[in-house]
Amino acid sequence: MIWLEWTALLLLVVGSAFMMIAALGALRMPDLLTRMHATTKSGVFGAGLMLGGVALHYLEASITARVFAIVGFITLTSPLAAHAIGRAGYYTGAPMWQGTLKDDLREDLDAERERGRR
Repeated sequence: MIWLEWTALLLLVVGSAFMMIAALGALRMPDLLTRMHATTKSGVFGAGLMLGGVALHYLEASITARVFAIVGFITLTSPLAAHAIGRAGYYTGAPMWQGTLKDDLREDLDAERERGRR
């Protein structure tokens, strides 16, 4: 079953490439929100591919079940954690990139403050 080994290797390499993209995104993006976006999206996908490669390599039910559990956990918690960190950064005044075109949260906060004054 040499094709399984090559498929597992391909998944590991492609997953590693996505993890590298996530790391580069954390270094190169201009502000907190775009860094969070880059690391969350490609990090979750890269981790999922790498874990899929591990599951294919071992082909055991217990390892495959663990891989599904880990991928599910990462898929559910990573976006939630990124949202919480991004929102906390926004409220503490983390500077936004100059090229940001729209700030929906600021509009909502301003509208909420106006309702509170009435």
